[in-house]
Amino acid sequence: MLSFTNLALRRGPNLLFEDASFVIHRDKKVGLIGANGAGKTSLFKMITGELDVEEGYLDYPHDLRISYLAQEVPGTDEVAVQYVLEGDKQLIEIQQKIKLAEDNEQFEELGELHAIFNSMDGHAALSKAEQLMIGLGFSQEDLNKTVKDFSGGWRVRLNLARTLMQPSDLLLLDEPTNHLDLDAIVWLADWIKSFKGALILISHDREFLDECVNTIAHIYRQAIELYTGNYSQFEEIKTLRLAEQAATFKKQQREIAHMQDFVRRFKAKATKARQAQSRVKALERMEVIAPAHVDSPFHFSIPQSDKISDPLLTLDNATLGYSSPVLEKINLSLHPGDRIGLLGPNGAGKSTLMKSLVASISLLDGHRFEGANLKMGYFSQHQVDDLDLNKTAYQCIQQLDPEKTEQQVRTYLGGYDFKNDKVKDPIKLFSGGEKARLALAIIAYQKPNLLLMDEPTNHLDMEMRQALTMALQSFGGAILLISHDRHLLSNNVDQFLLVEDGSIEEFDGDLNDYSLRILKNLNKSHPRKSAKKDIQTPGAQRQLEQKVIKQLKGEIHSAEKRLKRLQEKIADVESILQSPDTYDGDFQDDLHDLIRNQTELRIEIEEVEQIWLNLNEQLEDNALSLIHI
Repeated sequence: MLSFTNLALRRGPNLLFEDASFVIHRDKKVGLIGANGAGKTSLFKMITGELDVEEGYLDYPHDLRISYLAQEVPGTDEVAVQYVLEGDKQLIEIQQKIKLAEDNEQFEELGELHAIFNSMDGHAALSKAEQLMIGLGFSQEDLNKTVKDFSGGWRVRLNLARTLMQPSDLLLLDEPTNHLDLDAIVWLADWIKSFKGALILISHDREFLDECVNTIAHIYRQAIELYTGNYSQFEEIKTLRLAEQAATFKKQQREIAHMQDFVRRFKAKATKARQAQSRVKALERMEVIAPAHVDSPFHFSIPQSDKISDPLLTLDNATLGYSSPVLEKINLSLHPGDRIGLLGPNGAGKSTLMKSLVASISLLDGHRFEGANLKMGYFSQHQVDDLDLNKTAYQCIQQLDPEKTEQQVRTYLGGYDFKNDKVKDPIKLFSGGEKARLALAIIAYQKPNLLLMDEPTNHLDMEMRQALTMALQSFGGAILLISHDRHLLSNNVDQFLLVEDGSIEEFDGDLNDYSLRILKNLNKSHPRKSAKKDIQTPGAQRQLEQKVIKQLKGEIHSAEKRLKRLQEKIADVESILQSPDTYDGDFQDDLHDLIRNQTELRIEIEEVEQIWLNLNEQLEDNALSLIHI
């Protein structure tokens, strides 16, 4: 469908990538990854025609419908739901033609237009637009507000809804989760799973990539390589490749040893709570993929203050809010070692709670008590706005500790990838990601014993998110975290608090449970429309169920045969890999192919096993239905 042949991209004199040759078919959902500045967004612009193809070829059918998420949304007087509805340009065009035909009493043409309108399911279009907005976090009251009534972040959500409204064969999404909360991200992932066309997705959210894509396109060292599978599977393949490189072996082993030690320590403390066990699994996963990030430019830690209090911070029967209450009767104590994540819909009061804890807003009622040795580190969503743009990164750290030598400051900032002349560039020249990294560096340098972090991964790329995750894991103090990054939450949180309906309560479950809860609540409040089913007699229903069961049994049998063949193949490959002769010099050229084959077989086995499990669950459900008919 979309074909790239020897494609190259330059930005001025700099070559971003070359000799890119691959095809994206209609069933492909591709995650496009790479460092900031690698050329991801520029590739999108080449596909949409905003950038000319100067080297190589880019081919796709002339009638290919492409939907592209733009980043800028003008503030207009247009009603929000109408703005979203206009994403379906063909439908709007037909509606305009219908009105014109009605005005001119062109009845024959009007009949044809109404037929086209009905074939496009035009009567359900408004409901679809509303569902998209509700799913992305808008309230019923928001539907009829004007576009200019919304802030920049909410306008981006509007634009996303408008993009999803547009019928397309190829959907291009550039960082769609940047301005979404966790609830909206869960909904969007579910929507993408049901999308029938091809997808190319740029994202730094690994959990979102895992849920949404089946192929990874990695821009790395001026080339684009394709990998079968999601992001986690890409990491595994990358780890295997790095394992072949002797020069990185020792460094890899140090990273693995670090992760193993942390997993052991956490396991010893973990309770049998669902969320704690989920975190154990996440940490074990981190242990496996740690070597895949061995070449990351970011390596830092967050040291803890030498002194500590217990409790660190307490709210007693507190009412939180601004001019009116947002949360009431709040009792919360934060203790050393606490690792708490805040869940809840947008606007429920998570950031209000955080601001009340750091005393940036006063309590409306109740009391706030600080421990004698409390030392807070606070990262807010707008932390980057508080930086002095005329200062340098060097000056920001040096003023915290004037005794430090220039080399010591440079070494510290180097862990956040501020190197050479960058440490003395004015902050006003920094990107959003660089400002966020510096804000984190400033907080970490002050050795807090309580970290309060509100969306710390905004503006951060994949490698920096990974480095932050690992730094938080080894942090000895308490953590209270708001984040839409599920990877960060699952690896650093062992207790969740749900902020909802003016109160706070413990959430007894993990992030998977919370995702299911979000989708269930959305379906209740705004169910998807489905075609009417014919009313059937019990006998007809029984026949239908029996037919479905027979079909499922056949599919299960096929999956089992396929699984057996794959297991035989991987056994053969692993038998060869276990042979010492394989590692002789004469066979080195074949070793890489064997490892790749092993990885691809493992991925395929996992996929078939999941299909087998899903089919058996369906079989069980249908068997139970048959009993009750």
